[in-house]
Amino acid sequence: MLNARAETGDRDRIAAKSFRDVVRERYSARTYLPEPAPEAVIRSVLEDAQRAPSNANIQPWQVHIVSGEARDRVSRALLAAEAAGRMTPDYPFGYDELYGAYSERQVQQAEEYYRSIGVAREAKDDRRLALLRNLEFFGAPHACFLFMPSFYDGVRIAGDVGMYAQTFLLSLTAHGLQGCPQTLLGFFAGTIREELGIDPKLKMLFGISFGYPDTDSVGGRYRIGRAPIEENVVLHR
Repeated sequence: MLNARAETGDRDRIAAKSFRDVVRERYSARTYLPEPAPEAVIRSVLEDAQRAPSNANIQPWQVHIVSGEARDRVSRALLAAEAAGRMTPDYPFGYDELYGAYSERQVQQAEEYYRSIGVAREAKDDRRLALLRNLEFFGAPHACFLFMPSFYDGVRIAGDVGMYAQTFLLSLTAHGLQGCPQTLLGFFAGTIREELGIDPKLKMLFGISFGYPDTDSVGGRYRIGRAPIEENVVLHR
């Protein structure tokens, strides 16, 4: 754990990094070092994330973080549930509804990622092992699960949770860590609720694996590009 002097110095260093740098350094890391983040650093990230905006300031996010034995226990439960074909998502998701540029970007991301880790498209067994790495949190020492209450149709509450998650991710980067948002973890919401004793009324949106990134590993330098803003933004004058 960081002492008060070290923590203060760390905060000064973080403040010196520009927002532009933090945004551009953030990426979804899929390889991590085993070293856990100090408790004081995780708490600092959570304090930053708590400043995220929300409708009427209701702050609907309910966040559960696992480390150490709790992390290993949840991972084992997720792998067992997957092997048994027991998925319990709170919200539907699938690629079959994607079309046009949305579908093209999804396909491109998958192709580039598997290429970066040396897995051929036809190597089904290797692709399955790569998929299961999601349930091992890509080797990250920590995982964060984002739950929320069921108000209205859930869309606006999910928007609030999304803003919390982005603040959390950017703060991780500012602290020298990285995180990977994972929709797949939300497919096992029931398993995670059971393992952590979470109220069934709370619904899980997704999870984030996080820790110190291993940039020297296979796939550690993988980065996905972004579309030009003209594809997503219309300026009205």
